[in-house]
Amino acid sequence: MAVCMCQGVLPAHADPRGELSAGQLLRWMDAAACLAAEKHAGVSCVTASMDDIQFEEAARVGQIITIKAKVNRAFRTSMEVGIKVTVQDVFTKVEKTVSVAYATYVAKPVGSGKVELEPVKLLSAEDCLEHSLAIERRRIRLGYFQAFQNLMKRSNKEDTFEEEDAVSTELTHVQSIELVLPPHANHHGNTFGGQIMAWMETVAGISASRLCHSYPVLKSVNMFKFWGPSFVGDRLVFNAIVNNTFQNSVEVGVRVEAYDCEEWIKDQPRHINSAFLIFSAVNDKGELLPFPRVKPRTEDDMRRYHGAIARRRIRLTRKCMLSAKGGKPSELWERSNQVIYLCLTFQAYLSYSNVAALTHLAAKPGWEITRTLDDIKIWTHEEGDALSFKVEMQVKIPSHVAFSLLSDFTLRQQWDKHFLTCEVLQAVSEEEKIYYVTSPSTRGHESRDFVILVSQRQPCKPCEPYTVAVRSVTLSAVPPSPKFSRSEVLCAGFQIHSSTSSSCTVCYFNQVTSGVMPYLAANLAGSSKSIEDTALECIKFLEMKGSKC
Repeated sequence: MAVCMCQGVLPAHADPRGELSAGQLLRWMDAAACLAAEKHAGVSCVTASMDDIQFEEAARVGQIITIKAKVNRAFRTSMEVGIKVTVQDVFTKVEKTVSVAYATYVAKPVGSGKVELEPVKLLSAEDCLEHSLAIERRRIRLGYFQAFQNLMKRSNKEDTFEEEDAVSTELTHVQSIELVLPPHANHHGNTFGGQIMAWMETVAGISASRLCHSYPVLKSVNMFKFWGPSFVGDRLVFNAIVNNTFQNSVEVGVRVEAYDCEEWIKDQPRHINSAFLIFSAVNDKGELLPFPRVKPRTEDDMRRYHGAIARRRIRLTRKCMLSAKGGKPSELWERSNQVIYLCLTFQAYLSYSNVAALTHLAAKPGWEITRTLDDIKIWTHEEGDALSFKVEMQVKIPSHVAFSLLSDFTLRQQWDKHFLTCEVLQAVSEEEKIYYVTSPSTRGHESRDFVILVSQRQPCKPCEPYTVAVRSVTLSAVPPSPKFSRSEVLCAGFQIHSSTSSSCTVCYFNQVTSGVMPYLAANLAGSSKSIEDTALECIKFLEMKGSKC
């Protein structure tokens, strides 16, 4: 269910810099996403949260904003909506991406009944891909609080602040009060979520401006989360304050509380929303301006100070893992380890990246069959300099049994001659393990070793595959050895599809690296049958072990 909204940027939509106000853009994004959610649900929907939002490009007066919103996946009563914002210059027709975000909406039925949302109809390969990854993003959302608490403990122990020339955060405190009027309400009588976000952006911008001699520019938002509704006639109190500064950026925390007439008198507010907004500042030449350091004075100041550090670490990890394309897995691990060493947040994002990479590879169009046997098909895929292969195997055991056997990489040396040894280095979680693998030498090539992360996922629905994703990582405890040539797995793994109650299709994928290129080249040239032989051994192993389960 998709919605497309086009808006011309008028002077009334612009900020003092002549660019589209971030608050106005948030209004439009929320409206488009809500329409997409309601189009799917068939009932009114309310905003539950909007994930980390990154603003990559600015739109100016006279340009055209296009917002595309689409429901990626429906859960029981909530759904994930993907939002993509682009800007187009009227004269040059050049189009750039402004922002990509994901929002969660909850169906709001009439009366006390509950709505069981229907599954999303998947009409394209892109729909299937986003549908698969939506469950991974949901896991990250649900685990965010625990990850944040983990990092807070680390921040409290390790991070300090500078006293000299630091500015008190109290100087940046801003309070604003808004009366909710009928034009601010949505079509089900609550205050429009996009309006609240716009007000929050305004008060946060004023707070950030206290520390810079320029108009601050919103660069990202650390998840808008709505804790409850507000209504026409409510008084909304916005409190904003700078939590911390980081050279060329500043984090501002905003808390929104609502009062009705009676609550206003008794001073009994309702917590409506909280968010953390990150601003930068530029001069007339477009150069980033530095922010002064801030000095926490009270215990609450200190909590917010360290909280900003923890959120920044999560944000950097997210950007590293989700934005990197084509980077070596070990480099991603190393860069992230400089920020966080295997905390819950990093596990979540690395796991997401691992599963997402395999899902993207499997969904790519253009796979070509290069060889066919009775129960085996070998496919290849070329894209630029990248070469990948897929081995499709028909196996006479249930899919869940094949998944259990293929998830345990310590069993792989029983059927794959390219695995000399395999041991578990670290059980990161029930679904993630790190293995150390050695491979025997081959003609003209020395013995190799790998440190790999294996992420396993069971399907949420019968039509979805079991997934075992693999990629290389780096552990300081396992440095390269002179006995082996350290090699890397960019993207590999299994997808297991159920055929019948007693049979399944196992697909093995591998994005080829230089270490395995000679092995694959020999197969493609017809001088080796190593891939077929390994696949036959895999089928034999699975069916023999599976018959005993």
